[in-house]
Amino acid sequence: MRSLVVLCAAVTLHVTWAHRHPSPLSSEMINFISKANTTWAAGHNFNNVDVRYVRSLCGTILNGPRLPEVTHNVEGIKLPDSFDARQQWPNCPTIQQIRDQGSCGSCWAFGAAEAMSDRICIRTNGQISVEISAEDVLTCCDTCGMGCFGGYPAEAWNYWVNTGLVTGGLYGSNVGCRPYTIAPCEHHVNGTRPPCHSQQTPECARQCIQGYTLSYPKDKHFGRRSYSVPSDQQQIMTELYKNGPVEAAFSVYADFLQYKTGVYQHVTGEMLGGHAVKLLGWGTEEGTPYWLVANSWNSDWGDKGYFKIKRGSNECGFESEMVAGTPNN
Repeated sequence: MRSLVVLCAAVTLHVTWAHRHPSPLSSEMINFISKANTTWAAGHNFNNVDVRYVRSLCGTILNGPRLPEVTHNVEGIKLPDSFDARQQWPNCPTIQQIRDQGSCGSCWAFGAAEAMSDRICIRTNGQISVEISAEDVLTCCDTCGMGCFGGYPAEAWNYWVNTGLVTGGLYGSNVGCRPYTIAPCEHHVNGTRPPCHSQQTPECARQCIQGYTLSYPKDKHFGRRSYSVPSDQQQIMTELYKNGPVEAAFSVYADFLQYKTGVYQHVTGEMLGGHAVKLLGWGTEEGTPYWLVANSWNSDWGDKGYFKIKRGSNECGFESEMVAGTPNN
């Protein structure tokens, strides 16, 4: 009788745990979030995908090397209640772009290349609009980490200053010197792209694609300096407002995979890894302050490729590891 009671208790405990920790990418996870009455809505972003694959997309190594901080004098600066870099600098088309890192943990390279591209355009008042090559930093920066298997955002910005980066657009675009060579894959809803498989890091080819007008050395763009943004809401907002988008790194939990709309905050699920993204604005939605962020999982993930995450409370460590830099244009 006693053993039966113990067995029943064990089963009850397992059911309770399973209820509190529903399987990632499942309908149970979505239902759990819906019943939690939180600030965001979940839905199916990934379909028939192994969670181990999603872990591989989270290629940012957290708590890595830190750059010197640049602090703004915030006295006298009147920041707006909401801000969107896409509206602030409409003549800079890269700010509107959502990229796709494919089957590679290259988020650390993408967040950097995207924000660098935006900042070059902003700094030159739209005179220079280029797509900095995520491929170039991913494959050629030896100090940045392990390519598709993880890297450090801060080192990507250092590489821009010390070595320079060439241009390069999306996969298949033939734009720039070194376009991205890893194809987008169907890591979300069923569609027309091929299935996803883990990806080796491409070779560092220090030459431009055939037909490009400049040589590899001549195509390089350099940063003047790279720096950390202080883990302070006012400092982050001032940096965005003055200089443009920055790269942010944070902890991805299982529930984040199913984000659709609203202001994300962690509800349930295990931590899957570190991820890097481009931060481009802020605002408040139904009383909840948020950061506006561009992801690099294509435009069919989340809210057309974007998401909002709770602002001011260091949600998932989002405010603790931000990096940026000044172009040398």
